[in-house]
Amino acid sequence: MDVRIQGLDAPLFSTLQHIIDAADDAEKSFNAPTWTYVRDAKAIASTPADVKEYPNSYVFVVDMPGLKSGDIKVQVEDDNVLLISGDRKREQDKEGAKYVRMERRVGKFMRKFVLPENANVDAISAVCQDGVLTVTVQKLPAPAPKKPKTIEVKIG
Repeated sequence: MDVRIQGLDAPLFSTLQHIIDAADDAEKSFNAPTWTYVRDAKAIASTPADVKEYPNSYVFVVDMPGLKSGDIKVQVEDDNVLLISGDRKREQDKEGAKYVRMERRVGKFMRKFVLPENANVDAISAVCQDGVLTVTVQKLPAPAPKKPKTIEVKIG
């Protein structure tokens, strides 16, 4: 299918049409992925993140251009899964404006990270500054080395 808008090739729209057609076919097939699964997979794939480990913490850095703190959720699920999610909305068009090209991503985004055993889920902070979200998860203190226990041997 060759889609053109005002004389411009639109591979994005062709791709979207393919995804919609795939979703329609998925409803017909029992084993095919559902539309919700496809949408969530795209939301995860399109949200790149850096993860750094420091001596006392783990730091997750995610680009969030144009989002306010109210548009972003940081949660812990199942006691060890860090979930970063939100929704990027398209800005309202002014009258008379029409898109010639749309490349910036809008819609839901989500990332899940399984936290290590030494992550302190009670000590998590999140700061969004200049379009970059930084989530810091403190590490639990290392357990003290166990000293050998001496058992007194009695006679008799």
